[in-house]
Amino acid sequence: MTNEEKTAAAAFLDIADDYLAGGYRKTRAPRVYTGGGERESPPGEGEIRAEFQGGASGASKAEPAASETEPAYDSLEPAAADEAVPADDSLEQVAADISRCGRCGLCSTRTNTVPGEGASRPLVMVVGEGPGADEDISGRPFVGRAGQLLDRMLDSKGKIGLSRSVNCYIANVVKCRPPQNRNPLPDETAACLPFLRRQIRLLKPLVILAAGNTAAKALLDTTEGITRLRGSFAAFSLDNRDIPLLPTFHPSALLRDEGLKVPVWNDMKTLRAKLCELDAGYAERMADTPL
Repeated sequence: MTNEEKTAAAAFLDIADDYLAGGYRKTRAPRVYTGGGERESPPGEGEIRAEFQGGASGASKAEPAASETEPAYDSLEPAAADEAVPADDSLEQVAADISRCGRCGLCSTRTNTVPGEGASRPLVMVVGEGPGADEDISGRPFVGRAGQLLDRMLDSKGKIGLSRSVNCYIANVVKCRPPQNRNPLPDETAACLPFLRRQIRLLKPLVILAAGNTAAKALLDTTEGITRLRGSFAAFSLDNRDIPLLPTFHPSALLRDEGLKVPVWNDMKTLRAKLCELDAGYAERMADTPL
């Protein structure tokens, strides 16, 4: 192997070791191989930089700029729950911040970030768990089989009358796909929740529909499971405002167990009744559509 190949292989092994150890990159002096073997760059020869962070200033001339070798990810430090939000915040800004996020190890395995999509002033905000394979490829939420089922659930042949193109916004707790579609880890959820709170603050939904265990537990800060939580409204508090939140089963659970269709239909009827209470226009539209 050439010295350059040895240096590249060592960097790759460092990344793999850090990821398996918890998902965060450790700062290390760059490894340099010469004819006499391996050495570490002494202080002053180049700034120590993390593999998944933006490039540090002061890099030596022999080292390519970070922007040429890696994405300019933001800090890997988990976000504080009360982190400052710009006064001119927007959904576009949230999406841009998500695309640069490097707060957890999911940034190293994603293809695309999946911030969310839908109406800018929704009646309902649907919050799921995290992107799957189809979403990771497309950058859009709920586009696979579970997403197609969710769209049918929301409309229910006009009996619920909800759609991501008209009066719903759809997002997930985590914005990057967990490997092999596993459940998000606690640090991954904690890293993404500030983004979700910013979205809720901007969208101001009348109701939140929490689809599945991960979403319900994260938004309600509870250890109760979805079977106990579903079917009854709870309150999601943000900026001294309580937003009605209805937990229900995730559409993927229905694909695995058709017996859950009856309780989910009951949940959708509960959602419709709440929306009729909160929005006169929706109530008027539904008046001529019996369940």
